Amino acid sequence: MKHIAIIGVGLIGGSFALDIKAKYPEVDINAIDTNKTHIEEAKSLGVIDKEISFEDLNQMDLVVIAIPVDATLKILPKVLDNIADNTIVFDAGSTKEDICKAIKNHKNRRNFLAAHPIAGTEHSGPKAAINGLFKDKTNIICEVEETAFKLQEKALTLFKDLGMRIRYMNPKAHDKHIAYVSHLSHISAFMLGKTVIEKEKNERDIFDMAGSGFESTVRLAKSSPAMWTPIFQQNKINVIETLEEYINNLKHFKTLMEADDFQSVFQEMESTNHIKKILNGIK
Repeated sequence: MKHIAIIGVGLIGGSFALDIKAKYPEVDINAIDTNKTHIEEAKSLGVIDKEISFEDLNQMDLVVIAIPVDATLKILPKVLDNIADNTIVFDAGSTKEDICKAIKNHKNRRNFLAAHPIAGTEHSGPKAAINGLFKDKTNIICEVEETAFKLQEKALTLFKDLGMRIRYMNPKAHDKHIAYVSHLSHISAFMLGKTVIEKEKNERDIFDMAGSGFESTVRLAKSSPAMWTPIFQQNKINVIETLEEYINNLKHFKTLMEADDFQSVFQEMESTNHIKKILNGIK
């Protein structure tokens, strides 16, 4: 690979640019971003080499789309309209079903690989880009059979070179599972932050009492609403289902406390403690 385009030079796109440049120093990193400040920041930080236009995409070996999922629905067909036959395009969106449907009948569907690298932080913009973000992280690939074999191999080789674990899944299953392990976590963090902020209006010193437990739990509430609102919208049915289950568990916990049934409270927490083993196994 000699020429790569990053569409969206924020945390994910910028981190891909840094890691690709570190692995393949000879590669030319180009970028498209509607935010011109991001382009200038990315150039000054050495994240990208130069800005290009959609018309230049036919010169690219690889195109990475790292923008909010609602924007991906609009931009992806335009990207596929402008690429060469040997260009591989992949996205990094947290939803997959709507994106796969959007280009199902596109003449260049074979050039697209639907991907979701499960990596990131609560920060955004070019300054948030970091080296090694994707090392030892799982990358979910959907509908791999729809991508031309030689082109998918180009992307899969890159993912492996960056140290990613590959997992294959259909788009519907991906969206359902990710609602539980990612989307619900972000909603919980946002709503916990909202609850505390509303209380803080009357108790100014409440944040002085906030320890590392609160900070780590609410960390995701610092994530970009511009990115997460479209995710919740595209995965609405699955997210609502997870919220219903979560709310029922919260109500049950509250009922146990109201009944002074702290033996059951203990058992509820103890039965959940085995999640440590599950997460350690994943790591």
